[in-house]
Amino acid sequence: MTKLSVNINKIATLRNARGGNVPDLLQVATDVQRFGAEGITIHPRPDERHIRYQDAFDLLNVVVTEYNIEGNPVPKFVDLVLAVKPTQVTLVPDAEDAITSNAGWDTLRHKRFLTEVVAEFKRAGIRTSLFVDPVEAMVAGAAETGADRVELYTEGYASKYAKGDKAAAIAPYITAALEAQRVGLGLNAGHDLSLQNLKYFNDNITNLEEVSIGHALICEALYLGLENTIGAYLNQLSEISLTPKI
Repeated sequence: MTKLSVNINKIATLRNARGGNVPDLLQVATDVQRFGAEGITIHPRPDERHIRYQDAFDLLNVVVTEYNIEGNPVPKFVDLVLAVKPTQVTLVPDAEDAITSNAGWDTLRHKRFLTEVVAEFKRAGIRTSLFVDPVEAMVAGAAETGADRVELYTEGYASKYAKGDKAAAIAPYITAALEAQRVGLGLNAGHDLSLQNLKYFNDNITNLEEVSIGHALICEALYLGLENTIGAYLNQLSEISLTPKI
């Protein structure tokens, strides 16, 4: 069965927006796993606008499933990952000011660099995955770097799926998945996967090992839990209090 790793960046964004420690990132990570998630993903960026580098260390105390850290392998990030030693590191070619990941690696153009970084992480016993577009050549190139897995960038799938063209949406991912299988790479996927499009993707990508989902999952959780939360507030406001209002 495909594992679900929950990206908790949005929880950190909400915490940082107000200051303090609400919501409590560590408690959310604990609860997410208690509710059945099989992994926790974070994507610290140099400006620490959501996940702080200290969070990566603090989470070691509560993550009992797989721990995945994503990011661009700049020196500060490499040092962080080597110090934390998560289960998996996913290398993403983000610009420092990127709002979100928006492209995979050109594994042919950056082969020498990626080979060196992958080797460094693997020497530390960290499973290493490369974020790539669903292109056969990029998947094959990832294998040549020594990486253990690739994570397919699924924004293109989600966009076409939303327009109703399921066959066209999934086609390049099936091809890329078969190439990953051929060259001996494990297969992950992530970005814009949601309750609307996940099942079709999972049903058609038979060698899929893990999905990392954050933004959509948190947005959907707001709606799936919003009615109950509002009801709880209304119940408190409607309860008869023995203490008179002043």
